[in-house]
Amino acid sequence: MFKLTKTSTQMCTRNLRTTAGLFQRVPMSKFDPETDVRENLALLQKNVDVVKSRLRRPLTLSEKIVYGHLDEPETADIVRGESYLRLRPDRVAMQDATAQMAMLQFVASGIPRVAVPSTIHCDHLIEAQLGGDLDLNRAKDINSEVYNFLSTAGAKYGAGFWKPGSGIIHQIILENYAYPGIMLIGTDSHTVNGGGLGGVFVGVGGADAVDVMAGIPWELKCPKVIGVHLIGEISAWTSPKDVILRVADILTVKGGTGAIVEYFGPGVNSLSCTGMGTICNMGAEIGATTSIFPYNERMARYLNATERGDIARSLTTTNTCWKAMKVQSMTKLLRLTCLS
Repeated sequence: MFKLTKTSTQMCTRNLRTTAGLFQRVPMSKFDPETDVRENLALLQKNVDVVKSRLRRPLTLSEKIVYGHLDEPETADIVRGESYLRLRPDRVAMQDATAQMAMLQFVASGIPRVAVPSTIHCDHLIEAQLGGDLDLNRAKDINSEVYNFLSTAGAKYGAGFWKPGSGIIHQIILENYAYPGIMLIGTDSHTVNGGGLGGVFVGVGGADAVDVMAGIPWELKCPKVIGVHLIGEISAWTSPKDVILRVADILTVKGGTGAIVEYFGPGVNSLSCTGMGTICNMGAEIGATTSIFPYNERMARYLNATERGDIARSLTTTNTCWKAMKVQSMTKLLRLTCLS
């Protein structure tokens, strides 16, 4: 149950600091030991400093991550809701239904290897009909040609391949590739699930994925920012889904269009990391570009549980990255109170 206060223009921000320089190389996960999280965050901070000096105002959490991935932060035109940003995402993820055309287009480009770390996930072509094992075997039989193409194309062009039965794309990303500060685009509308671990995750079409894999900057209309201030604690009678259902009730199915939804406030700490992922996942239903939560102890515990404790240790919850510190202009602010 929630109480609501709505203000058109309010202020909120977060202080971005990384302790990356204090640590040695920090691999993303055991499945991608080559990606150095410390290095990525250092570049992010450098770009954020450039943009802040130009705009001369504090930045919200999502702005720091989005603007921190600008192709040319020194000269980029940055106007919320108007200008188009040229961005350099860190990763690409593709589900098997959309990966087929994307990989065919990439092959046709003649480029020998993907320019950014990319993965293919075989989950969407498995139909739920008879039961887990039977459905999986049926999918392998019906889609054998597709799976063979995706696995061999991935091997040739440097894209990782998660075979059918390895899991749902969004959960695999959350457990292995998501971390605070990352920008990842995926060929599925619910890629936004990853915002539950403090990154900017955006669902795109296959053509956008091909551009990024080919080393071409990805264009995104500069998003507006909708803040959701959570007060109180989630009780035994309230679930994370209730939060996003209330937000959807307020904003409607198109109220988030062209905007990133940022959740913050003391109520965030009562949500689990996967609960935050659920809220971000359903943000697609209000048309939001994506949704995001600030880094906190719940995320640190999740990183440790998924064998990525090095990332958690490089992002301390006392000095870290994405904590609510000051007040910054947002396009819209909603206040939700969780009643126990």
